[in-house]
Amino acid sequence: MRNFFKQLHIWLSIPFGLVISITCFTGAVLIFETEITESVQREYYYVESVKSEPLPLDELLNRVEPTLKEGQRITGVTISDDPERTYKVNLSQPKRAAIYVDQYSGEVLGEAGRLEFFRTMFLLHRWLMDSRPEDGSAIFWGKMIVGVSTLMFVIILLSGIVIWVPKSIKAWKNRSKIAVTKGWHRFWYDLHVAGGIYAMLLLLAMALTGLTWSFEWYRNDFYKLFGVEIQEKSKSAEASNQERDVQRERGGRGAVHMVDISPYIAWERAYRNVREVVEPGTRITISQGSADVSLAGWGNQRASDKYNFDSATGEITSVELYSDSQRSRKIRGWIFSVHVGNWGGILTRILWFLAAMIGATLPLTGYYLWIKRKFFRKSKSC
Repeated sequence: MRNFFKQLHIWLSIPFGLVISITCFTGAVLIFETEITESVQREYYYVESVKSEPLPLDELLNRVEPTLKEGQRITGVTISDDPERTYKVNLSQPKRAAIYVDQYSGEVLGEAGRLEFFRTMFLLHRWLMDSRPEDGSAIFWGKMIVGVSTLMFVIILLSGIVIWVPKSIKAWKNRSKIAVTKGWHRFWYDLHVAGGIYAMLLLLAMALTGLTWSFEWYRNDFYKLFGVEIQEKSKSAEASNQERDVQRERGGRGAVHMVDISPYIAWERAYRNVREVVEPGTRITISQGSADVSLAGWGNQRASDKYNFDSATGEITSVELYSDSQRSRKIRGWIFSVHVGNWGGILTRILWFLAAMIGATLPLTGYYLWIKRKFFRKSKSC
């Protein structure tokens, strides 16, 4: 049985190892994307000088609107509790478009977006630089290859555990340490064997959560494990969304627009009302009729409470707490948080980074050990 798992481990690693290395390495790099981006483009994320009070939202956004491109409109604004951090103004198009604005002067500082380096890392990580086919029925090969390789990685890791299990205490000690003074061959061997064991649980967590983005059947079954059934959007829901989009495209600002009052006045009032009742250190995103309040701390990093407000007055009308939200929403946020390792703050992110880097070396050290044993040992015996 042990020999079976050994052969399984080897012959799955050979064809899928390179993709696994790329996926792990790019994933490790992406863990600290936010910090690196904010360091490189600090002028976008932090104001030059903090004044006593920022401009009211209605005045600020009315200054921003004339700078927008044709067809763009403001859909929301994200405000940090840190007075040094700029406001992020979300736009209608293109998808996920946003700009950074100095809230004290109204100056537009720059467009939000990934640095080209991280964009490349992301495309490699998810799709091996492949593009989503315009024809929805066509096979998305990059996504498919990454998904299959990740699935094989799970089997490789599990088979590696079976192979690793020692038969004696002495063997246990030898297989649990990485020797750095006994030559390169021993170092690469120990890094593969012991390093793989140390990183195994975290690598399994990354792989098992990452597969939810690769395969719909896997995502459905994964959610079912937590008692959640994923339901397709009904036609009525889709029609409702389409109607809402049409209203927005027409400048749909509800009753506020009809009486010719800037909706941003209500946004300002709503922001002040929400800020009074939430804990310090939270980030608030104001949009038409609602304010999402991110919940700081450990756990699901996409958790947020939603405060609905009157679009004309800015008065809070209802509150939708994260604790009362649907289980599917909670699981979706937890899947992301576990996959990228940000659920426990900087400590878990460092651990996830180290595990992903070890994961990237496992196929490479495995190739080295296999080639050396397969070919060089034979040449010596000849």
